[in-house]
Amino acid sequence: MAPSAGRVVAILGPTNTGKTHLAIERMLAHASGMIGFPLRLLARENYDRVVRLKGANAVALVTGEEKIIPPYARWWICTVESMPLEREVACLAVDEIQLCADPDRGHIFTDRLLHARGLDETLFLGADTIRPLLQRLVPRAEFVTRSRLSTLSYAGHKKVTRLPPRSAIVAFSAAEVYETAEVIRRQRGGTAVVLGALSPRTRNAQVAMYQSGEVDYLVATDAIGMGLNMDVDHVAFARLHKFDGNQSRRLTPSEIGQIAGRAGRHMSNGTFGTTGDAGELDPELIEKVETHHFDTLKHLYWRNSDLDFRSPTALLKSLDARSPAAALMRARPADDQIALQALSRDEEIERIATTRDRVRLLWEVCQVPDFRKVMSDAHARLLAQMFKHLSSASGRLPVDWIANQVARLDRVDGDIDTLVQRIAHVRTWTYVSHRIDWTPDPAHWQELTRGIEDRLSDALHERLTQRFVDRRSSALAKLLSDGGDLLAGVTPDGAVVVEGHPVGKLEGLRFTPDPVAQVEDGRAVLSAARRALREEMRRRIAALESDDDSNFTLDEDGAVRWREHPVAQLTQGTTPLQPRVRALSSELLGTAEAQRVNARVESWIAREVARRLSALAKLSDAQLDGAARGVAWELVRALGLVPRTQVETQLHAMDKTARTALRALGVAIGAEHVYLTSAGKPAAATLKRVLWRIFSNYRDVLPSLPMGPVSIAADRDVPAGFYDAIGWPLAGTRAVRVDVLDRFAQTLIRATKPDGTLAPDPAWSRRLGCALSDAESVVIALGWRKIVDENGARFRRMRRPRANNARRGTLPVDGPFASLQMLRRDKQRGDE
Repeated sequence: MAPSAGRVVAILGPTNTGKTHLAIERMLAHASGMIGFPLRLLARENYDRVVRLKGANAVALVTGEEKIIPPYARWWICTVESMPLEREVACLAVDEIQLCADPDRGHIFTDRLLHARGLDETLFLGADTIRPLLQRLVPRAEFVTRSRLSTLSYAGHKKVTRLPPRSAIVAFSAAEVYETAEVIRRQRGGTAVVLGALSPRTRNAQVAMYQSGEVDYLVATDAIGMGLNMDVDHVAFARLHKFDGNQSRRLTPSEIGQIAGRAGRHMSNGTFGTTGDAGELDPELIEKVETHHFDTLKHLYWRNSDLDFRSPTALLKSLDARSPAAALMRARPADDQIALQALSRDEEIERIATTRDRVRLLWEVCQVPDFRKVMSDAHARLLAQMFKHLSSASGRLPVDWIANQVARLDRVDGDIDTLVQRIAHVRTWTYVSHRIDWTPDPAHWQELTRGIEDRLSDALHERLTQRFVDRRSSALAKLLSDGGDLLAGVTPDGAVVVEGHPVGKLEGLRFTPDPVAQVEDGRAVLSAARRALREEMRRRIAALESDDDSNFTLDEDGAVRWREHPVAQLTQGTTPLQPRVRALSSELLGTAEAQRVNARVESWIAREVARRLSALAKLSDAQLDGAARGVAWELVRALGLVPRTQVETQLHAMDKTARTALRALGVAIGAEHVYLTSAGKPAAATLKRVLWRIFSNYRDVLPSLPMGPVSIAADRDVPAGFYDAIGWPLAGTRAVRVDVLDRFAQTLIRATKPDGTLAPDPAWSRRLGCALSDAESVVIALGWRKIVDENGARFRRMRRPRANNARRGTLPVDGPFASLQMLRRDKQRGDE
């Protein structure tokens, strides 16, 4: 459509000035008209408005992937990119004309500014920042300035929890929107979500929740700055930076003003501010936003629209033509140009695109939008396939090929991001279906893709609502606003219910509130819940006191559970067998109740120790005298095992009666250790590992003992005292069950020759259940040194400061008499 002599009017001003309302009124006053909007969502919203005024038969909707064109349409509602400029209309309008300065889409708006005209009247709507450039580029334009209908003022920085109802929180990526919406759901009960990637159906459903008052908050991208009409009282910026396609940059004052201006509608005043990580705005910026005075634009983006279709190379060259005016900056390559560059390198496409018609077709294919915003090889391959099919003899896309592509998208499973991606992908095929010369049955494909998009949109709305709206909070908030007491109770499975809505869980003796308890007026909700919990807690403590021991269990970290719920924690006591008990803190437990819990758990743990460590318990209570009592005390403190060297003095001081008394209590006096015969049994070891951990204040994870083996590979990061405590002392690279280790030591002593040497024996491996090399490390730890010379390998007896700790070093003894003396002493130990 070439410029004509019709009147050109620029209607400029800030947000909430009624510019769009005025333009539609002016357009409808003409016999025909066309208006281009910057967003598909905005076009759909105004299409519905005009249809209500003029009827569906008189109004057309044209966007990239949605076309509703009655036979005798008089008024055309479009996105700016999709305006059918070949159609003459009396009045033509373009909204948000300042987007001529947008780096990505600016060249489209500039083209409309320079070339799109109505026969009688042309209207450009936008911010006053474009006035000087518009005067220069369209000298005959008339200007109408519109003032804001309400006041916009700065309200400062507020936490999300302090934002007033009817607030819109603005973020600049889907991830940020979801993160912010999650916080609001937890803190304030729920929010609607609006992103540019949403379909009109999903967006309308989300906005309907907000407009109806079902939720009081809206989290959105900067898409709301483009004229989407909602009853917003306050706009809060969660961030002040955005990624513009090339880099992350700070928002310009005019961009902040455009978005903040969504607050307040008609004559209602609005406020703006910041939240989250965004800091306070500086005073100069605040003044600009409040007074709507911003720096004027210095240039607009332009791309040549007089294209050369002789060849792909000529087309690319014409797209790179220089701008005709200093105020027009050549646009960076858009997605369609990037796609053309990629497809032009395809040798098959190069052979096909040799005529003007084929090059024009190639350009039309390259203009299929990349709705998924991937602009990857996948999108380029899809476009290449389309062009090759359209260049074939049929001149159409194969039905089977389209059906296969579309069928993969007709699924409503998956998370939010998956559904958003499917909607974006199906939009590609909706766009293709509206190219009526590309498919055999365009109406069929339009209906099919629209149906898929609707199903995906409904599923997406459901997922968004499930994730970001807590309907319990909304219902409770309404009840609280009406006043009166709330009814509360506890279900048999521990759910705490207020007015029929679950608000938390009573697990054991601890109440865990749901996020609903954090919303505004949450104190009243929790107060009602606690009233119901008082009686339930009295009942539960009485049940705990009278319950059978079998319903108590002990975790590895010392937590005591009652009926699978933690109620107390064991801490270090005077001995490993007598840990202290501390009831877990709970706002519902007073001092008296906590003491009752402690008493019950103390009696249970005492009986558990007596049952599972009966030998230790008997030894602890035994009436012994002198040296025997000292040995018993050491054994109890060490959970049933000590190196013989540690109690050698007491052993020498004991008479036969004392030794007999210890043996009667299950104490074995071996060559290397003194221990309870039950010390290394798995049932006892399981409890002892917990008691040792508590008594030692050890925080890390301890190894567990497998059933069956008599030795295991030692973990050198674990203190040696742990292995002693569970009855599997360290020896070389192994931890060996104590009775097996002591019998093995006696076997070695008996096999040692008078000169103190010992020959390697493959049977060691079988005795210890490990490789021979590991068995030899045990032999060395028990006091032998390996010697390899011309006579082969053998071991020589050494003297050690402690039998089971080779890491403390060994002291060699030379000479056959010293070796013989050691053998005699070891034989005496073996006889014991």
